[in-house]
Amino acid sequence: MQNELENYFDRLWPICRSITGDGLRRSLEIINELLPLKLTEVPTGTSVFDWTIPNEWNISDAFIIAPDGKKICDFRKNNLHVINYSVPVNKIISLDDLRKHLHYIEELPDAVPYITSYYKETWGFCISYNDYKNLTEGDYQVVINSSLAPGSLTYGECILRGDSDKEVLFSTYLCHPSMANNELSGPLVQAFLYKKIAELPKRKYTYRFLFAPETIGVIAYLHAHGRQLKEKLVAGYVLTCCGDKGAFVYKQSKQINSLADRVAKHVLKYQEVPYEVIPFSVGGSDERQYCSPGFNLPVGSLTRSMYQRYAEYHTSLDNKDFISFDAMAQTVETYFGFVKAMELNDIYRNTIPYGEPQLGKRGLYPSSVNPTDARDKIHNRMHLLSFADGNTDLIDIAELRNCDISLFSEDIRILESKGILVKSNL
Repeated sequence: MQNELENYFDRLWPICRSITGDGLRRSLEIINELLPLKLTEVPTGTSVFDWTIPNEWNISDAFIIAPDGKKICDFRKNNLHVINYSVPVNKIISLDDLRKHLHYIEELPDAVPYITSYYKETWGFCISYNDYKNLTEGDYQVVINSSLAPGSLTYGECILRGDSDKEVLFSTYLCHPSMANNELSGPLVQAFLYKKIAELPKRKYTYRFLFAPETIGVIAYLHAHGRQLKEKLVAGYVLTCCGDKGAFVYKQSKQINSLADRVAKHVLKYQEVPYEVIPFSVGGSDERQYCSPGFNLPVGSLTRSMYQRYAEYHTSLDNKDFISFDAMAQTVETYFGFVKAMELNDIYRNTIPYGEPQLGKRGLYPSSVNPTDARDKIHNRMHLLSFADGNTDLIDIAELRNCDISLFSEDIRILESKGILVKSNL
């Protein structure tokens, strides 16, 4: 998986993406090789709740020619050099006027910051502080070959049908230019997670995968599909900042104890890797759209080095050197662990509720009186039967036993085959 992840990363990295435009579409076309996406175009001017789809932005080049003839802030070398959504410009200005349109970070002198202006027409460049300090007096030619015109916003979705119309959502964004952890890790983890879920021989839930521009794209999607999600969604996750070696951070939904939250906390607890659980907050990504008051959907988010917690965030330092494809593959497996836990989790009923079932006559209890003979395995089985009351789900049963839910998988199969255990729900 690691080699495939890196291959797709290298193909997506150079593309200048935004909330609209051909860079977004090209990126979705590449992701489409990994899962079959249905693309939707939302026209400029469309009202989506309190928002309006803006003009479409495309760019082919941008640079500054310094007084000595040297080209600086070259978009073709680093697409973070231009403010995303800059209007076209081609003129000669003084250094004093140029400074009004330059952005840098003194604390990270080698970094080029990432700046956007989606909803206010302006232009500008981003530059490292070290390069900014070396600017000399004189005339500068500034060139931005971009267009801002009526078009559309694009999002892509894919649905894996299950036995039920109850849904699990995985949502990520594909609208930032060349950044690694904050941009490409989410779409890549989500695409490779799709491949693993698609290989399951049987699925209880229906799985929905959304690739949309952050904020405005998800708001547009909720405008079209929010009512359906409110009716059918049982769990969801926003995938972002999940490709580096940092410890896992799980941000809960506003519901706190939704299936999404319970599954995530349970799986992380028994995965034996460092992790942290934090409450919902509006600082973050599209979980704040899904959890907005009108929807309040059960959507959390699992990250690694979390947005705004690492210095490289929203800068050119969030690059390939910052991430790890081994760690990214581990994130895929962790999210897949969430899926396996959800698929296994059900409410069961012991069909012999009065006294414990006589397991020995069914070959499920050892004849040996040796106190160490498979004692933990026997206790797990009897614990399951004791709490299988038709009201308590398997996650709670596992938590009461202080064990991973997966340890009950074989017992469930055996006890169901003997007619001692039956499902009380889907």
